[in-house]
Amino acid sequence: MTRGTLIVLGLGVLLLGACSKRPVTAAVAAPAPVVSRPSVPAQPAPPPAARAPVPAAATRPSGAARDASGRIPPGQFERVSDLVDIHFDFDQYAINPQAAKRLDANAVWLTKHPAHILLIEGHCDERGTGDYNIALAERRAFATRSYLVARGVRSSRITIVSYGEERPLCTERSEACWAKNRRAHFLVKRE
Repeated sequence: MTRGTLIVLGLGVLLLGACSKRPVTAAVAAPAPVVSRPSVPAQPAPPPAARAPVPAAATRPSGAARDASGRIPPGQFERVSDLVDIHFDFDQYAINPQAAKRLDANAVWLTKHPAHILLIEGHCDERGTGDYNIALAERRAFATRSYLVARGVRSSRITIVSYGEERPLCTERSEACWAKNRRAHFLVKRE
């Protein structure tokens, strides 16, 4: 071996030796705290026959006719002028400040009318593939739903549907027209 190789090997051994002198610490989990609770007599569970059956679509609104998949067909919903559509930036599903103001007003209306079921339709403009637009419109509808739920609207009252580019409001090939089509649209049905 050459003298240079021996120097490099020696420095490597010194560095490795220096690393081993660091203290080794092990994370030890503390035992879970013990909380004493006053004893409460246990309530016996009702017999199986007395329990109410849980419907397959327990998170869906009740009281409306449903299709085979358990969803309320969109044709049963109608437009309410108090619920205003929101619009999205190109290729985005984030709620922008203008849309947030409209959603706040929509949330107020929905909390004042608790007997209404809400359908949120997600829409896109014509740009992009069909599959991409369906997915993007679904994200828009879901983001809108999440915003309303955060404002106090029960999630069990809300259903979403994605139409992608299939139901445009405007058919011109211009940015102004495309902006109208990038939306979340609101329809309601009384429970």
